[in-house]
Amino acid sequence: MLVVTGRDEAERGEADAMGELVDDEMMHARSRAVDMHSVMQFDMHMTRRVAIVNYTGGYVGPSLTRALAREHDLVVGDPAPGLVDELESLGAAVEAVQNVADLSDPDASPRLVGAALERFGRVDATAMFGGGMRPAKCGSGVNTFAPFVESSIEDLRVHLAECVEAPYNFLQEILPVMLKQGSGQILISTSAFGARPVPGSSLYSTARAAGTMLMRNVAAEVVDKGVQVNSIGPMWLDGPENLASFNGDRARMEAEVPMGRLAQMDELAHLAMSFLDGKSTFVTGHFVPFAGGWA
Repeated sequence: MLVVTGRDEAERGEADAMGELVDDEMMHARSRAVDMHSVMQFDMHMTRRVAIVNYTGGYVGPSLTRALAREHDLVVGDPAPGLVDELESLGAAVEAVQNVADLSDPDASPRLVGAALERFGRVDATAMFGGGMRPAKCGSGVNTFAPFVESSIEDLRVHLAECVEAPYNFLQEILPVMLKQGSGQILISTSAFGARPVPGSSLYSTARAAGTMLMRNVAAEVVDKGVQVNSIGPMWLDGPENLASFNGDRARMEAEVPMGRLAQMDELAHLAMSFLDGKSTFVTGHFVPFAGGWA
């Protein structure tokens, strides 16, 4: 027969109470761990920079946003399929905005910047891509490669809209935000075509040069406001859009490049990052050709 004494009951009661106390402490510890994880996640995204890239459906957009995603939350325009999931897997919070690739559309820039402010409350870096060479018989009917005497005023207007009005619209929208913050980095992609005369492409070259000069003037106006504005001039990039300008003839295109090869998108992304990642803020008003020695 098992005899239970008062002392045994007391000890068992103490053990039960101790067990309940341990259980409570474990529950509180788990709760604190969950809360700390939530705080860490919140702090991580509060301390991450925020960047806008207006076109990520192709060109250098995917490569650039992958590089940015490690330290930036992102607003991406017209992303390629699967890109948002990929960027989120790299640690970025991502806001996608559709139908904003053409910044000559006056509604595109407000939608991009508005999405960034609504989701993240600030913008630290922006990369703007727009315009482009137009081979003969393209959809718009405008030909980049044509003698000046065969051009029309409509040809000029199309190039100016894409190469000057687009960055104008974007700068008008983003600059007040960054001036209010007292900080920010803006990168405008123009073209190496704007760095030298290009016979047979006078309208496009002129429009690109105008876009570059717009950037330099804006940079000079805000040089003491904590905002940097710079431009890169890509040319001879390996991609279907550029090869189309040479009817897909890679060898003929490579023959135009002093380095004898075409540039890769990751190379352009690395150059762009030096103007966007917040690590070098003593450079403004600069145009850097990315053209394999051509400009």
